[in-house]
Amino acid sequence: MKAIEVRGSVDDKGQLSLDKPLTLAKYSRVRVIILVSEDDEDDDELTESASESFRQGWYDAMTGNTMSVSQLWS
Repeated sequence: MKAIEVRGSVDDKGQLSLDKPLTLAKYSRVRVIILVSEDDEDDDELTESASESFRQGWYDAMTGNTMSVSQLWS
């Protein structure tokens, strides 16, 4: 699985519209993670920190640098 970051907006019906079309095979199944900026947050700062956090988490998951939930709760 790979990650692609794109921007978009939500219309008055709650439908997501991307600013640019995805360059994926037609009818591909995808997972969507929505990051919404708060009124007092800088959108660029949120995108940068969330993007970096996601990259680090993805790297950790792919390299096996993880802990089980039971280890975290003990």
